[in-house]
Amino acid sequence: MALPDHNNSIKKDNPYMTDFRGLELAQPILRAITDEGYTTPTPIQLKSIPALLKGRDLLGVAQTGTGKTAAFALPLLHRLADNPGAARRGQPRALILAPTRELAGQINDSFTSYGRYLRLRSTVVFGGTAVRPQIRALNQGVHVLVATPGRLLDLMNQGHVRLDGIETFILDEADRMLDMGFLPDVKRITAALPARRQTLLFSATMPKTIEKLADSLLSDPERVEIAPAASTV
Repeated sequence: MALPDHNNSIKKDNPYMTDFRGLELAQPILRAITDEGYTTPTPIQLKSIPALLKGRDLLGVAQTGTGKTAAFALPLLHRLADNPGAARRGQPRALILAPTRELAGQINDSFTSYGRYLRLRSTVVFGGTAVRPQIRALNQGVHVLVATPGRLLDLMNQGHVRLDGIETFILDEADRMLDMGFLPDVKRITAALPARRQTLLFSATMPKTIEKLADSLLSDPERVEIAPAASTV
């Protein structure tokens, strides 16, 4: 079974496609995805994971349903597991920015699932809900923070989150960020990131504004473009 994006599996029978064991992921990660019943990477996972394990920046043109969440979550967990360190209070090492609370929650669920055998902490912060539990989770220390832009900026302004220790930054569904008017927030957040980092940008479409944003954020990126899965008419 191919590893889905938020439980949307893609059924592809490709005899040339390797299984996850061929991608050199850490054994605890392979064990977790085996528990889920997944053996075959989707095309975006197959193309992205090797480059991301090498530390490359990545520009992904892909929609939800192509498996992109696992494409960035698995190599990120692998790199953190290689050098876990203690979770630091309010200082995550990886930041995933998503446009909606629903997507942010789904991404964090994926990290929890794929990282179940690792000593890594992740949490999610978004607006429209009580902030105190989110602050408590940050104060306990996190390796991976999934966030929506508005709530993240609020927590940064209140001093609950610092981004100067970010090693990997992932901007998911960048075109939706733009459509929802989050581009100024995204720019404020990226301005607080360290210059030396791994950066991934995913977008279903690539209008000029997103191309310009990608140029400003990415350094010699690997470009992966995946057509949406065909649907039966």
